[in-house]
Amino acid sequence: MTHAFDFSVPRVIGFMRRMLPGLKTSEDMTALGLLRDGELTAGVLYEGFNGKNVWMHVAAAPGKRWMVREYLLAAFAYPFWLCGVERISGYVDASNAAARRFNTHLGFTEEARLRQAAADGGDVILYVLWKRDCRFLEAIRSVPSLAEG
Repeated sequence: MTHAFDFSVPRVIGFMRRMLPGLKTSEDMTALGLLRDGELTAGVLYEGFNGKNVWMHVAAAPGKRWMVREYLLAAFAYPFWLCGVERISGYVDASNAAARRFNTHLGFTEEARLRQAAADGGDVILYVLWKRDCRFLEAIRSVPSLAEG
């Protein structure tokens, strides 16, 4: 099985909307998609870069193995090393237990709750991952194509 990256914002947005139908887009979005045998199986969108923070959105095809090391490392190398942010922010509906587990597994911590802000009437949880707390940054140094950034 071969994998490659896809940086096409329109293709990654189209893929991600199949998993996140309410996904909104902005003009400043950048994308990192994962192609497995030529098929998009995961996508990350970044938006709202302000010099200190960037917002990250993640989606993956159900049942597909997509968390390959290089893709996971690239997903953090881009905002922390190339963009130079100190933090990555994201949000998840409180009812989405799988996404909440995924965020905490990656090292994100809950920063705030927006009460009754989700489409289902529940809370939206805001998550943050600080550069100083990102356990992937040291591993990025061992991948020459990522460490050059």
